[in-house]
Amino acid sequence: MQKPMLSRPSAKMLLILLISTMALRLLSLALYPLMDTTEARYGEMARIMFETGNWITPMFDYDVPFWGKPPLFTWLSSLGFSLFGINEFAARVPHLLVGMGVIGLVYKLGKDHFQSTAMGIFSASILASTVSFIVLSGAVMTDTALTFSIALSMVSFWQAWNNRGKIWGYLFFIGLALGMLSKGPLALVLIGISLSVWLFPNARWKKLWRTLPWGIGTLLFLLISVPWYLIAEYKTPGFLDYFIIGEHVKRFIVSGWQGDLYGSAHERTRGTIWVYAFISMLPWSPLVIWQWIRSIKDAKDVEESPDGFGSFLLLWMLSPMILFSFSGNILASYVMPALPATALLVVHLHHQKPLAKWLYKIGFITPILLIILISALHFDWVEKRSEDKIMANWKQQPEAAQSDLFYLHKRPFSAQYYSAGKAKQRSTDLDSWLPSQHKAFFIVQSNKDHTVYANWSCEERSHIGKESLIYCKSKP
Repeated sequence: MQKPMLSRPSAKMLLILLISTMALRLLSLALYPLMDTTEARYGEMARIMFETGNWITPMFDYDVPFWGKPPLFTWLSSLGFSLFGINEFAARVPHLLVGMGVIGLVYKLGKDHFQSTAMGIFSASILASTVSFIVLSGAVMTDTALTFSIALSMVSFWQAWNNRGKIWGYLFFIGLALGMLSKGPLALVLIGISLSVWLFPNARWKKLWRTLPWGIGTLLFLLISVPWYLIAEYKTPGFLDYFIIGEHVKRFIVSGWQGDLYGSAHERTRGTIWVYAFISMLPWSPLVIWQWIRSIKDAKDVEESPDGFGSFLLLWMLSPMILFSFSGNILASYVMPALPATALLVVHLHHQKPLAKWLYKIGFITPILLIILISALHFDWVEKRSEDKIMANWKQQPEAAQSDLFYLHKRPFSAQYYSAGKAKQRSTDLDSWLPSQHKAFFIVQSNKDHTVYANWSCEERSHIGKESLIYCKSKP
């Protein structure tokens, strides 16, 4: 039975929450630099793709292929660079637009399922005000595209299941294909976990074969996803072995997998993904838990209606945690594909057993936190992990164009990005490179590092935080 309109937060409040959160995130995109390591690394890959015109293989560095992820994330930022130039806004805005696409899908499913535009807005505002979702959606990462792909398939499946048009069946397979281009077989696994468990009770699986257009849908999936994989293997042989076997088998079953070519494994205690989930779903995770406790006390589960919508959402939400419970190599962003289902589940549980309307005003914590967070980054209230300022000082040096640029010890990804790929790494073993250096150079090193470059005349040109920019020219 449809609940009375007064049982939910007002449409005006929800619209203000939805619009303010998205508008603030959009305005924030250009106000702080790409930061190490994830954003700067992926931003630099997109910059190299845009510069070189190689739209097939993302590059970890010039002539160093990146086999760790499919190219959709680089395509997005590279497209932004082609439209707006190379800057932070251009790198981020395509990802935010994809995030807004996820919000649109959640709105559509909420509107159609509850047969109410207001409930659609309710669902969309919950997702937009989920702190981790709106922050990650405006970041240069792979997870937003993956989340969109999974949401497209899951929303399309439900719409097709409920006979809302043939187009949804095709969109289900398009979502699978986009998932393969955003993060590979992981998308198929997450969708497969959700649907296979949901289809088992009540012999729902018997309806599956007439719900989806398997023939044309499979062809669509193959035509969209397979060509890139074949071309990528042709361009850089060894890609498929590394990506399919290494990234999707060994990373999950081999603790502290040492085959990673692009960084150290993110080793965490098994089950940490559940802690990440609670944090990522804030400020709504306490409401979900409280509603679940209320349902248990009432001897009801979330699937109160015969269509199984509640369990469908629950399994969609839980699939990342179920999968990554068995992995120690995880990041908090791995929860992101669960967040659209979380938002819809909040609304579904409220529809079953409404809470006080004022509780949903906690969503306004998110725009407030956005203002605080972006202000802290923009006005340098907190230390940023980015080389943007020292690279800006380097560009102002009159000798910058005619000199080499080095980093002693480690070269951060943000240094690569903000130097347009000119920054190179140099070892503290000076004998390995300094005797063969004939061109004047700038070198960035720690303030604690008092390296002496024999036979070179060096002077400090800039001092930013814990680093110094040194200019060296050969002695007469």
